[in-house]
Amino acid sequence: MTHANLADLRAYTLENAGVAAAVLADLVPAYFDNTDPDELQQRGPATLLALASAHWRLLDAAPDAAGQRIRVFNPTLAEDGFDSEHTIIQLVHDDMPFLVDSVTMAINRSGRMVHWIVHPLLALERDAGGKVKSAVLARQDADRSRQISSLILLECDRIVLESDRRQLAAELSQVLHDVRAAVSDWLPMLKHLQAVREDSARSPLSAKGQHEGVEFLHWLEAQHFTFLGARDYQLVRDEVGIKLVAVAESGLGILRGEPKTPSSRLPTDALEFLDSDQLVLVNKAMTRATVHRPAWLDCLTVKRFGADGNVIGEARFLGLYTSKAYAAAVSDIPQIRRRAADVMAAVGVLPESHAAKSLQTILDDYPRDELFQVDTVTLIDHAVGILRLQERQRVRVFLRRDPFGRFTSAQVFVPRDRYNTELRSKIGDELCRSLDGQSVEFTPTLTNSPLARIHYFIRADRQAPGNVDVSALEARITRLCQRWEDDCTQALLHIHGESHGLALAARFADSFPTAYQEEFSGRRAADDVDVLASLSPQQSMAVRLYRPLDSAPGMVRFKIFSLSKVALSDSLPVLERMGARVLDEHPYQLEVAAPALEATQYWIHDLGLQLPPEADFAVIRERFEALFVRVWCKVLDSDDLNKLVLATTLDARAIAVLRAYTRYFKQLDFPYSQSYLEATLYKNAALAQNLYQLFDARFDPAQEAERATLQASMNEDIEAQLSAVASLDEDRILRQYHRTILATLRTNVWQTTATRAFKPYMSFKFQSHDVPGMPEPKPMFEIWVYSPRVEAIHLRMNKVARGGLRWSDRPEDFRTEILGLVKAQQVKNTVIVPVGSKGGFVLKNPPPASDREAFRTEGIACYKLLLAGLLDVTDNLVKAQVVAPDNVVRHDADDPYLVVAADKGTASFSDIANSVSADYGYWLGDAFASGGSVGYDHKEMGITARGAWESAKRHFRALSHDIQTTPFTVVGIGDMSGDVFGNGMLLSTQIKLVAAFDHRHIFIDPAPDVARSFSERQRLFHLPRSSWDDFDRSVLSEGSGIYPRSAKSIHLSDAARKVLGIEAADLAPNDLIHALLQAPVDMLYNGGIGTYVKSSQESHAQVGDKSSDAFRVNGGQLRCKVLVEGGNLGCTQLGRIEFAQAGGLIYTDAIDNSAGVDCSDHEVNIKILLDRVVEAGDLTLKQRNDL
Repeated sequence: MTHANLADLRAYTLENAGVAAAVLADLVPAYFDNTDPDELQQRGPATLLALASAHWRLLDAAPDAAGQRIRVFNPTLAEDGFDSEHTIIQLVHDDMPFLVDSVTMAINRSGRMVHWIVHPLLALERDAGGKVKSAVLARQDADRSRQISSLILLECDRIVLESDRRQLAAELSQVLHDVRAAVSDWLPMLKHLQAVREDSARSPLSAKGQHEGVEFLHWLEAQHFTFLGARDYQLVRDEVGIKLVAVAESGLGILRGEPKTPSSRLPTDALEFLDSDQLVLVNKAMTRATVHRPAWLDCLTVKRFGADGNVIGEARFLGLYTSKAYAAAVSDIPQIRRRAADVMAAVGVLPESHAAKSLQTILDDYPRDELFQVDTVTLIDHAVGILRLQERQRVRVFLRRDPFGRFTSAQVFVPRDRYNTELRSKIGDELCRSLDGQSVEFTPTLTNSPLARIHYFIRADRQAPGNVDVSALEARITRLCQRWEDDCTQALLHIHGESHGLALAARFADSFPTAYQEEFSGRRAADDVDVLASLSPQQSMAVRLYRPLDSAPGMVRFKIFSLSKVALSDSLPVLERMGARVLDEHPYQLEVAAPALEATQYWIHDLGLQLPPEADFAVIRERFEALFVRVWCKVLDSDDLNKLVLATTLDARAIAVLRAYTRYFKQLDFPYSQSYLEATLYKNAALAQNLYQLFDARFDPAQEAERATLQASMNEDIEAQLSAVASLDEDRILRQYHRTILATLRTNVWQTTATRAFKPYMSFKFQSHDVPGMPEPKPMFEIWVYSPRVEAIHLRMNKVARGGLRWSDRPEDFRTEILGLVKAQQVKNTVIVPVGSKGGFVLKNPPPASDREAFRTEGIACYKLLLAGLLDVTDNLVKAQVVAPDNVVRHDADDPYLVVAADKGTASFSDIANSVSADYGYWLGDAFASGGSVGYDHKEMGITARGAWESAKRHFRALSHDIQTTPFTVVGIGDMSGDVFGNGMLLSTQIKLVAAFDHRHIFIDPAPDVARSFSERQRLFHLPRSSWDDFDRSVLSEGSGIYPRSAKSIHLSDAARKVLGIEAADLAPNDLIHALLQAPVDMLYNGGIGTYVKSSQESHAQVGDKSSDAFRVNGGQLRCKVLVEGGNLGCTQLGRIEFAQAGGLIYTDAIDNSAGVDCSDHEVNIKILLDRVVEAGDLTLKQRNDL
């Protein structure tokens, strides 16, 4: 502390110390003279004065029963004038060596950390009563009359219990006793050593042996050994053997007093020393030093000889080698230098050779404590072994057993780059196990050598084993030294060979995180590397189900390998729907240095799963893995049917077949939910498996020879199982599956792609009349196409039938929609040969509608899947011969006629359909789908609208109104970009379109300029794409408006309200459409999609068009004079009747738009006719198209 600060502290003491100020004013500055100023600054003068005052009081206090002044306490503000988060220890002792080291060592030995030490040496002056009169800092020039006292202040970890504080005080008292004893008896111990040395003159040892021993004792006296204790022992022989008996009152230093064990038998190894040519034996005592430093005490055993030259006893000295001893050269240490010379001679190296220099270096670097203790034979063996080791990076272990069997010394050499704290600890544990050790200590040595040396000292409570298999021990330590990465690399080399194995190791071995390495071995990681290396952007996921050896029944683990992180919230539902309960998850991320075009980031998600009791791991493993990947990649749907993978032997595709039937039943309006159907199949898993086996027996092409027998057997088994089903609902559900499978005529389930993979969709042809619960009218045939991407249906009322394919937006009931359309189609098709058919599809995972291009692209892709599904199970005609599709088992007669057409959403898809037909080599060619680039363009021809317009003109003739020459008001459904609506609104220049709506906008023009409005509609019609929002506002009349259907509310002008017959000024969009349908106009023209009119006797649910429920009207509410249906299903049949009964003029959609059907039939028939001429070579395709 600086003199200025000490002066301030002195001044503070004089001002605040009260009656003791005079003494403390000198004591306090002296007390803290050599203390770090920062430490004092942290505590402040009040605390410093309180600390010094407490120690001053201890100076004046009487010693305790052991003659010590020690206080261990937790200070409080009330009692001590300060407080602290630590425990305070204060001692007063006569000044002597080793005090601070020994006290600090005792506190550390108790497991507590020392945070602060203050250790002033004070020269004290006491009065006659022994009280301290003054205290000054002790210096070399101090007054010799003053008592020099060592004051020690320590702060250590807080000791809460008073009993623990008393225990520490007792331990410190014993340490101070040992210090005093060692210091007091140092000179007597030294004199005793001299006497023992002189006594050795009577020894019968060789001159060399005696000389080295005496010289060694001389060397120890020369400040190379700190003597702490000594005792003499007498050698006593009896009928049992030899024992050592302590000589009474011979103890010095820390061995003062009588020993706890006055006599002991000598072990065999110790007896060898008695007969050896060695005067002094050096070894380690089994006691730690309590004085000076925390090391095992060194024990010097010197032989004592009688007058006859025989060994009569031993003198033993305990202590510690000094730093000077450890720094001395080997050649300067008696006894050791002799062993070193023996090593050189035994190895036989030339004095100036490289080998001699290397050997000398080995001896110089040999652990000094070991050199003092090791025998010559062992040293030669170790030195030669280390010399042979040289720079080789391998593991070697050199053991030396204590002659008394109390400990083993082990020098372990390991590759330096492998050395770390963890390895050091593991090797220590292995040595303890192998050598029956109770504790182990270590000293590592790291130099520029590629090898690291760790010197272990393993203590045993009982006799250390003498016959240790060192080679086996080295092998075990070698395995410990192997890095996890090395194990992984070795395993990869074993699996893949050197070239490929090293390449994989270079990419992956160093990439696994620590958490993974702690959980899995390097060998197990090699298996995972195989999986990771197989991943690519095209195949970005793989999985492995495995069962650890120590896992409980039903407990397995599941690894997901991927190129990106897999959220548990995504994987958990999939696994739970597969019947597995997810218990835990451990994700591991790998950062891999990889060449271009290869992934640099990988993930392994390790999940703990609990499987149901019935799941047989060996049976389900591969199927479980395959199912998860296919669900994750959206090749299969995720639902509770996937639980069948654990309850049956069904694979993912078999489960998908049952799912296809389940989804089909939803479209039949089967009165049970999908979840109930799934639960029923899982509950009756054995029956579910037999249902699929029946399907397999009916349609697997490989079963042809045994098909009839297998079907009969499976039907018999299923009927028997059904009779055992207790629940009526479950019985009905399961019979529905059974009978529908029997009603299935064809399927493409066994068809494959060009790459021999199964197709990503399934199609099933049904005999509709045989399907239970089939709503009327029942088609003759229908084809159900199912995949996770699309669901589709195609209904045919007869073998020769034709009708359009609709892109439906009704996923819940699109078959109901298609069935309604096919009813109308049946009527329309009375004007042609083919009867009615109709198809439709829905997207199951549509892109956002806002992304029109992506939405259209997905729609086209799904449309192609529908067409492919139809053609997969349809016969072909080749040279007038029926050819059945490949890998399709037919349970019906030849059926080669399949013609489709455009409909809502597919108006421009005819070329796409015909390209699919061409890919399949289908006999109809581009007659497969009417229209397209080489067919009639219905929009350009306006054929459907023109046919509907004929109905309109006929109605108005009945009203004596010529709509081609006289204006008339119209409310329309549709927009000008559409075929039926756009063409229809251009078929008369007298149309006064006062309102219209589609799915995007509501258009209102209460007093349109007939000519200008017609011209603007014509402009919109010819745009590539348009909506009502593109209508030129300058053409509109006053009070007009074009409103988005997403608006919250629409305000109507007086003119609009008047012409539309609406009272309210503000309406929500759906309410406004409801009013528009009831507008008092001349004609309501439907050119859109939806069912807008029903009867008052029908409910909205019965109509089956949920999208129009909010604004649909009853036929009796219509106020228009004429209703023309250019679009299909605009009214229910009962709605038409109700409107007609109320005086309205209406036909049906089948009549109004039948012209388009007839036109398409002409196109198809002409193409069929001409294609035979083209095939014969009498006409080119271009000539046919021109014709």
